[in-house]
Amino acid sequence: MADAKPMPLSVPKPEGATGVLVLAGGEVVWGRGFGAEGTAVGEVCFHTAMTGYQEIMTDPSFAGQMITFTFPHIGNVGANADDIEADDPHALGMIVREDVTAPSNFRSVEPLGAWMKKHNRIGLSGIDTRALTRRIRRGGAPNAVIAHAADGKFDIPALLAQAQGWPGMEGMDLAIEVTTQTHFGWEGGVWRLGQGYDEVKPLPFRGGVGVGALPTTTGLGETDTPHPNPSPEGEGLKKPHVVAIDYGAKRNIYRNLVAAGARVSVLPATATFDQVMALKPDGIFLSNGPGDPAATGDYAVPVIRQLLKTKLPLFGICLGHQLLALAVGGQTTKMFQGHRGANHPVKRLSDGAVEITSM
Repeated sequence: MADAKPMPLSVPKPEGATGVLVLAGGEVVWGRGFGAEGTAVGEVCFHTAMTGYQEIMTDPSFAGQMITFTFPHIGNVGANADDIEADDPHALGMIVREDVTAPSNFRSVEPLGAWMKKHNRIGLSGIDTRALTRRIRRGGAPNAVIAHAADGKFDIPALLAQAQGWPGMEGMDLAIEVTTQTHFGWEGGVWRLGQGYDEVKPLPFRGGVGVGALPTTTGLGETDTPHPNPSPEGEGLKKPHVVAIDYGAKRNIYRNLVAAGARVSVLPATATFDQVMALKPDGIFLSNGPGDPAATGDYAVPVIRQLLKTKLPLFGICLGHQLLALAVGGQTTKMFQGHRGANHPVKRLSDGAVEITSM
């Protein structure tokens, strides 16, 4: 069945509008601002998840993007200090259909609007997100400026020029902006109802390498790196050691590696082959992240090619998977429409089963 004709995005400014989204193509979308005041320029995409808006906003993979939530009711459960994938949001802003109401959830610490303002992120409500999603689906993710001003005064021509002047994601290395600047051992496990996140004791340092210092190829023993240690007897030393290269990793990936029985060390995106191998990994994880893989690949791919020669297991997710593909001779092309949501069906070719996945 064909889609109904979408509502026009550009309409005269309605009374009470305190926010606006100006697309590079010239469309002007009015709404009500919440969160921080100001402007931000980036790419507009849509996300189909009904929950998890804090995790989405703090996911480093969304750096440089504004998230249009297709589910109309966002913010109902407020915000807390646990449901985050990084200390601060990396998405530039959020666009929602309904006004954000007072939260109602036993885990809520503050309203979503207050959390957005605290982290200097702009929100727009009252947007026809169905029409905007159709616009994105048909025309691709557009460059745009999101703006919020309590007095409702905007210089639309200036905002349009800003949107049109933004170069876009192609050729942009955003991993370098979101990666960790230090070497550290990840300790926490997954969240459990009634317990929160699993906590474990850190392994004592046994050499000159600690949090904040990158490993070298000399002076390191088998255990000269901070690792999770679930028991005083040093049981953590017997666990498979996974070295994760952080191109913009979500914390929940590290938590699940720990829950699966690994001890995890994290290195920056710019880590060298020698720095990775100095930690004596049993396996190497290439994380998710934002931006153009070809741009990040300028420094990441040569390292990955060296790692492939070691025959150690390598596993990549998202950007890490794309970098691995580049390292073995593949090419990447920006999808006309990216997959962003928690309800994407994926068919397992080995047995034909279809599973619902999060992307």
